[in-house]
Amino acid sequence: MRKSLVVGRFMTVAALLLAFSTPGTLGGTSSAAPKDSPWGENYFPNVPLVTHDGKTVRFYDDLIKDKKVLINFIYAGCEKACPLATARLVQVQKLLGPRVGRDIFIYSITLDPEHDTPRVLKEYAEKYGAGPGWLFLTGRREEIDAVRFKLGERGEEKEDHNNLVRVGDGAKGQWMRLPLFGDLNFLVVEIGKTLDPNWYAGKPVESYAEAPRLKIPEPGQVLFQTRCALCHTLGEGDLLGPDLKGVTARRERVWLARFIAAPDRMRASKDSIAVELFAKYNMVSMPNLGLTGTEVADLINYLEAQTTAGRGSRDASGNEKEAPRGEGQRQADPGGGR
Repeated sequence: MRKSLVVGRFMTVAALLLAFSTPGTLGGTSSAAPKDSPWGENYFPNVPLVTHDGKTVRFYDDLIKDKKVLINFIYAGCEKACPLATARLVQVQKLLGPRVGRDIFIYSITLDPEHDTPRVLKEYAEKYGAGPGWLFLTGRREEIDAVRFKLGERGEEKEDHNNLVRVGDGAKGQWMRLPLFGDLNFLVVEIGKTLDPNWYAGKPVESYAEAPRLKIPEPGQVLFQTRCALCHTLGEGDLLGPDLKGVTARRERVWLARFIAAPDRMRASKDSIAVELFAKYNMVSMPNLGLTGTEVADLINYLEAQTTAGRGSRDASGNEKEAPRGEGQRQADPGGGR
């Protein structure tokens, strides 16, 4: 238990990439789930679904049996939590690298099949940069319901569905659920532990005594880590959205506050900057995060502090990194920044 906690907490992104870059299948050869497993072919419905490329597949036979999978549920038209969940899976996809489509498969299943046709889902997949091995799936309402109930998705409205990823090994009948909006490194570590019993083999174990002291983050930093870092960086370039380093110097505070509080309303009102950003960043909608006025102010204060706090860039957690020579002299894109 101690080993698990230490490695899980302090594994770096570089080590994670190395852990998932070795050839071969995760955990050795695969086979059908044990007959006595409660989560095998007798549990999952073998209903037909349709991929974003228009191909009909059987849920158990083609997507689950003998495969290691990550599954979540989405609404392509959602402008709140779904874009953040998809953005998080984009990050997971990048960390897992070439294993996605080879050893691990990602499935995003719509909860709105009447609207989310294969064409709509294909556009959605392209918008977020989903790579090979990541399928977006639709089907008839009764078939979607059969699948989602078996995977614990019981919400009836957009606001009700959960933002969990189901991590499953179809060969062993082993499943777990993980929150998508927690720490990215922890999420990938837990995926590795679940899908590969030998994941820790040969990895160094660090002592708690050698762990860096953790600082209590300020409110704005917590908001950035949990809401913004899925799509933005501070000084490391654009992701799905613009790099936010220096955004408070490029945008008026009043405009920033209005946009952060209600980006959907700003786009609907045809605000020129909001419309320009939407077009520039592949029409990926910044979601309405439902922040209070105090939270918006905390976030802007944090972003402002990063603009004035030296030349170092910050990682996705908001921790300062030493800037390479010349980075501090790079001129900001006058059109970027939310």
